Amino acid sequence: MPCSAYTLSLATIAAVISVALIAIAFSTDNWSRITIDRLKLEPQVTRGDLALQGELESNILYFSRTKGLFRICFDDKKVPKGVETYRSPVETICTNIDYYIPDNKGDTKSFSEDAMARLHMGRAMIALFIVSFFFDFVAFWTGVVGCWRRGAGNITSTAILMLLACLFSAGGMGLWHGVEFYENEKLVGEREFLRPKVLKDASKIDYDWSYMIAWIGVGFALISSILFSCAAICLRREREKEEAVNMQYLMPVYPQKQQYAYGYAYPGPYAYGSQYGPYNY
Repeated sequence: MPCSAYTLSLATIAAVISVALIAIAFSTDNWSRITIDRLKLEPQVTRGDLALQGELESNILYFSRTKGLFRICFDDKKVPKGVETYRSPVETICTNIDYYIPDNKGDTKSFSEDAMARLHMGRAMIALFIVSFFFDFVAFWTGVVGCWRRGAGNITSTAILMLLACLFSAGGMGLWHGVEFYENEKLVGEREFLRPKVLKDASKIDYDWSYMIAWIGVGFALISSILFSCAAICLRREREKEEAVNMQYLMPVYPQKQQYAYGYAYPGPYAYGSQYGPYNY
């Protein structure tokens, strides 16, 4: 089997795995898991801390939860009071993350500079993942045409598109970390992200499986791009070999100039008169 067949097969498998993993991560809600040990907070409540008691009942930050790109889902059936929730497709109780698209009520006008930076990074993160899926879609068609025609140019285009998909999805991952940094470090003093010391001591934050497979999908996109590039090189070499073999059977035919002597031989002397003398009449 030629080199191009192996590399094209591996590149296609890597591309399918990449798209599948990133799509699963994009649509699931297990990017990070925040575990709250509410038993550590109860002593504060029993001491008469009414403010903390109110937070324990209504603030999302005081509930164990998983967080995705679009939803925050709670581990148990107990949810914050006053928070609009619904059941997700996997039967978990969730609330949506609001990106304020569109901002019809003008809620973002009261946001601080850091809050607006976080919001813009969140919006850009979603946009980068969507653009990454677009490049995957285009790469699918260029790859099909390239495999059908065995065209090195089409396979090279597929490699470039997969590299762009990899870069855009990696950019989305980077912005996700930027949003996380702003929430945990820049916005700690605001009501929505206020984390007093007692809450920090009772909290544990871990990266979850959606986050893990998203990075794995980015890695497979890069591997797919490299393999498609190798396949394009193999196709060019195979095409050159085929042309070299075909040239051996093409014998050049050139018109040859041959000289022909047009001579006529007659016996006897070529002179006027006769060897027997002149005729007398």
